[in-house]
Amino acid sequence: QVQLVESGGGLVQAGGSLRLSCVASGFAFGTYGMGWFRQASGKEREFVARITWKASNTYYADSVKGRFTISRDNAKNTVYLQMDSLKPEDTALYLCATDRRAYSSGNYIRQNDYDYWGQGTQVTVSS
Repeated sequence: QVQLVESGGGLVQAGGSLRLSCVASGFAFGTYGMGWFRQASGKEREFVARITWKASNTYYADSVKGRFTISRDNAKNTVYLQMDSLKPEDTALYLCATDRRAYSSGNYIRQNDYDYWGQGTQVTVSS
């Protein structure tokens, strides 16, 4: 049974930092690309960042490029999202998700490109 459990969210002032974690189980984590999405209240879910299965490529939404960094530790079955220089508009529920297929290396930014999802961790940035 695939499980994704996010943690690390919280309340932070603008300009601050948070590091989100997503611990995966129930599948061969090291062979799947992973993505982070976010959903603000009343808005559609949007792509944030993606890392391929080998960590050879990373992709970011323009809104977070240069501020967020996605990484993974395959030995710990964990993908991270380091978020720096946070802005109030980054406030959202952050969710991690798995690729639909193993060994995929494309830049997948659509929700339908992903298969399993976690429950999310809330990030709130105050001004």
